[in-house]
Amino acid sequence: MGKAARKKNKAPKVRDVFVAQPFEGLAAEPELIALREFIPSATARLSLVDSSDRVVTLGTVLPMAAAALVRADGEVFLGLQVQTRSSDISRDLGRALRWALEAEEGDVLSVPDTTSAPGERERLQDLLEPGAELDVTLHSDFSWWLPDDTEPTGDVQLSLERANEAIMPTERLGPGSYWVLAGEKAHLRWVRPEPENKLLQALARLSAAGELGLGEGSRYAGSFRAHGLLVPVWDLDPEAHVREWVEPAKQLGVRLDAALASLDEEPLNAAERRARDGLIGRQLTLR
Repeated sequence: MGKAARKKNKAPKVRDVFVAQPFEGLAAEPELIALREFIPSATARLSLVDSSDRVVTLGTVLPMAAAALVRADGEVFLGLQVQTRSSDISRDLGRALRWALEAEEGDVLSVPDTTSAPGERERLQDLLEPGAELDVTLHSDFSWWLPDDTEPTGDVQLSLERANEAIMPTERLGPGSYWVLAGEKAHLRWVRPEPENKLLQALARLSAAGELGLGEGSRYAGSFRAHGLLVPVWDLDPEAHVREWVEPAKQLGVRLDAALASLDEEPLNAAERRARDGLIGRQLTLR
């Protein structure tokens, strides 16, 4: 084969542009990030743009870490935590969702399509109602993988057992805000929708005023970035019941909202700028 023929037969190179904030524009952005990054077992019903009568459930992890599946009862499941990804997670999920809506009962998509050239209307933003919130249901195990009264067998049973063993107790305190018991430590992880710089300024304002904690038994630990948003983290007393943190977290949210609003009228003073510099240096690695 000549050089010209080889050049003609060569597949066109797909320009894969990294999308740092894949869920931008969706009201459910903080919840999607939490479910993908650190919530072990949870589900939420999705609101689709079209009038499809198919029941579509978003799950943190599906059997064998599948990208999507259609159960024998016809319910569609879309998995968030998968092993393979492209530069645009929203596109991966959108493609898996479109596959599932056309699949037959019992079909499983092991991995999403991460290699095809980008097309039209295949991101989550194209397929979901942009203003719809997620009504998240947390689970203590992964029994929701199977229809009621169904006993797992074979690889599904093994996958179910392994997944159940890895679950960390988790409770939702508010939008994007989750209490997690990780071994001997408890944390509040709060996915915030604000731009990082503005959020850091508000956190610095609270820190300088001594109002960044949730009360006795808590301390601000730092923050990590996830899919374009900042996630502040607080260490909490693991001996305290999760109910004891609901009201303190709510009040912290009120203070944080007030600090955010005040930034438009009053820039950071010297003490608050020093606090911000300290917060910037406290970046965490989620494990």
